[in-house]
Amino acid sequence: MTHTPAEKKNKWLGKAIILGLAALALVIYIAVPSVHSFINKLIKMFQSGDFSAMHDFIAQYGPYAMIVSSLLMIFQSLAAPLPAFFITLTNANLFGWWQGCILSFVSSMIGAAMCFFIARILGRDIVEKICSRGALVQVEEFFDKYGKKCILVARLLPFISFDVVSYAAGLTSMGFWGFFLATGLGQLPACIVYSYVGGMLTGGAKMLFMGLLCLFALAVAVTVIRSVWVSRQKKASKE
Repeated sequence: MTHTPAEKKNKWLGKAIILGLAALALVIYIAVPSVHSFINKLIKMFQSGDFSAMHDFIAQYGPYAMIVSSLLMIFQSLAAPLPAFFITLTNANLFGWWQGCILSFVSSMIGAAMCFFIARILGRDIVEKICSRGALVQVEEFFDKYGKKCILVARLLPFISFDVVSYAAGLTSMGFWGFFLATGLGQLPACIVYSYVGGMLTGGAKMLFMGLLCLFALAVAVTVIRSVWVSRQKKASKE
């Protein structure tokens, strides 16, 4: 696909702005101890899966809690592959299931769009540093087989980083609005279910729900893998 001089200029300008902001953020992260400590704390909180810690962290900001939650959702999108559904469950606990659902949905859509455009502007080399080359290649192979369908499937799997899919989509010729629509259609049902159940989670119910999510994710993953394997076998037999 060819680009006009104006399009090339805009792409280079966008790349310069994104890289400049990233460099500034990195300098602040390294040079300011309090920022360094804060970001590391956030990452550990995501990785631990501690709902109580996430709940308390967001709740402490009072009237600004929704803004903080949105920023956390966008942060985890850009810093793939941190899990997002922890925030979805926490939002439902804090703000009620339907308000939490809207907040989580809108925030995740913003994050997905940002990942898409970052990949489209910066290119593969930068994306591989963010996602890892192995994860990116796996998603791209899935793209080759199922196209937009994989976006719908990936949004239903709580333990698959859809952020990687968002970055990968930005490297393809896929149009943004097609990607955005598929993202919304795939994200909304899962967001509603997680928010509704998350609003009722207390104590041991959290562990039960986590177990059910694992079983659901495993069932869908097995179905997808089997479909890919059968398809490849048919293709090999024809050849």
